[in-house]
Amino acid sequence: MKPVIGCLGAGRMGRGIAVVFAFAGYRVVVIDFKEREASAFEALAADARAEIRSTLDILSRIDLLPAGLVSTIAERITIVPRQEAAASLPRCDVIFEGMPEILELKQAALAEASRLAGEGPIIASTTSTILVDDLAGSIEHPSLFLNAHWLNPAFLVPLIEISPGKLTAPETTARMKALLEGIGKVPVVCAARPGFIVPRIQTLAMNEAARMVEEGVASAEDIDKAVIHGFGFRFAVLGLLEFIDWGGGDILHHASRYLVEALGDGRYAAPPIIASNMREGRIGMKTGQGFMNYDGVDQAAYREQRLAAFVSALRAMGLARDPVA
Repeated sequence: MKPVIGCLGAGRMGRGIAVVFAFAGYRVVVIDFKEREASAFEALAADARAEIRSTLDILSRIDLLPAGLVSTIAERITIVPRQEAAASLPRCDVIFEGMPEILELKQAALAEASRLAGEGPIIASTTSTILVDDLAGSIEHPSLFLNAHWLNPAFLVPLIEISPGKLTAPETTARMKALLEGIGKVPVVCAARPGFIVPRIQTLAMNEAARMVEEGVASAEDIDKAVIHGFGFRFAVLGLLEFIDWGGGDILHHASRYLVEALGDGRYAAPPIIASNMREGRIGMKTGQGFMNYDGVDQAAYREQRLAAFVSALRAMGLARDPVA
C-alpha cells in the first residue's frame, strides 16, 4: 500500500500538492489547520474540493488524464478540520506544511503538528522565504524535517527544491528525493540560503525586465516575446551554467565587462568564479572543463542531441518550419 501524504493547510499550495499525489495514486489528507466554526470549515472544504475537481477537469481537457479518472483521483483526497489533526497526522508518512508565509504562524503550526505526528513522518515546509534552520527549533524531531519548495502550479511544474538543515538526517533527504522522483518530479538539493535557486534567478530576471520597461528599452509585449522565444526557449534545453560552457566563460567575462562600462552599473559584473575558471583553463566545452566536466564526452554527438531538443521545443511552440524546396 502506498504511503499516506499529509498537507498541512488547505490553501493553494496544499490543494496543488494534494492533486499531485492523488494523481500518482496516493491517499492524501488535507488538514485545515486554522481554528474555524464548523460552518466555516464546511465552506472552505467545499471550496477546496471544487478547486481540486476543477484542476483535474482542466488536466483532463488538456489530455493529461482520461476524463473517467477525474472522480477516482478526486476521491483519494480527504479534507479534514483541525480537530481531526491528532488522528490524521500520525497516519501520514510525509507531511507538507503549506501555511501562510508568516514565521510565527509557521513555527506554531509546525510545533503542534510535529507533536501530534510523532516520530514517524517526515515533515517538509514548502516555504522558500524562511530557512529550514529558522523553523527546525519548533520541530520535536528535527532530523525528520527539511524544506521542500514547490513551484506553482505544483501539479505541473516538475522542479522541487529540497533544502535540508543542519539537523536534517541524510536519510530524510534521500527518502524525500526518492518519493518525489517516484511521482515524476525533479528534485534538486540546495543549501539553506535565502531564495534557494529559482527564486534568486527569477527575481533578478523579473526586476531587470521591469527595469527595461521603465527605461524605455522596449515595450512590455516585446520584452516578453524576447524572453519566450529567445531567453526561455534556450534555457528550457540548456541550463544557465551549461549555456556558459556551450559558448565559453570568456564570452560571458567580456560581455559582462562591456555592460558594466556601457551602462555604468556594477550589477552586470561577472562573479569572481568566472575569472578564476578562465585562469585555470575551465572555459567550457572548448577546453573540456567548465562548470561541467566534458572529459570523455563525444562533443559532436552532445551538440546534435541538444540541437534535436531545440527542434522539439520549436515544434511544441508551433514555430518549426519546413524548408523551401
